Amino acid sequence: MILAAVLPWTVLAEESGVAPTIAIIIDDMGHNAVQESRLIRLEQPLTLAFLPFRPYTTALARQAHQHQKEVMLHAPMANTRLIGLGAGGLSPEMNREQVAQTLRRALRSLPHVQGVNNHMGSLLTQMEQPMSWVMEELHNFPLYFIDSRTIASSIAGRVAEQHQVPTMTRDVFLDHEATEEFVHQQFQLLIRKAKENGTAIGIGHPYEVTISYLEKALPALDEEGIAVATVSAVWAIRNNNERMFADGEKRLISPSLVRTANSSD
Repeated sequence: MILAAVLPWTVLAEESGVAPTIAIIIDDMGHNAVQESRLIRLEQPLTLAFLPFRPYTTALARQAHQHQKEVMLHAPMANTRLIGLGAGGLSPEMNREQVAQTLRRALRSLPHVQGVNNHMGSLLTQMEQPMSWVMEELHNFPLYFIDSRTIASSIAGRVAEQHQVPTMTRDVFLDHEATEEFVHQQFQLLIRKAKENGTAIGIGHPYEVTISYLEKALPALDEEGIAVATVSAVWAIRNNNERMFADGEKRLISPSLVRTANSSD
């Protein structure tokens, strides 16, 4: 496969503009070195969201970066079902300093982190004040934020925008039913959304069925004229290739972030 240069983005364009592009985020990374290494070895530039302080988070994040994957923090946030958050969790009972310190420790523990999305969070992402404290930290790092949108009434994206944190929202969950039939259905929905809107973001998990499906499905996208990109690259497509952060030092788009469709060996 050939990696195409991406500056300017119009080099990816066909007559109608940039090729339809999907980003796939894999949540809940850090628990299973064998399974999750399969995702890291995939040729396509996935974005991998690691839970903080899990057994294999640090080692796999380094490995992912070496294989041109984008690394995110999958930040545990309070949910409406009162499911335990584990290490690094953010809850409504925390004050501003506790939120900041907890998030800061998690971010500093994760090598090569470039962004954050919420793990669970159906409660916290509806709450203005704690989400403001989260976004203040992300603005200072700086890092982007992806709203996993685990509840329709989430305000996380709006609060991120208020704090000038680059942000986007998940379009499709791939595997909340862990069957090949359902993953296929959702993957096709992701592709349709990318064709309709130019780009689309899907979220999956390191389940056996999801990994096996992606191992088969991703290489076939070239024939469909679909590109696979990291989250940062999709943000650039949606924002006329503007730099994500003013200093331009941490999030420059490089050729490794996008793989064009219709490329060849």
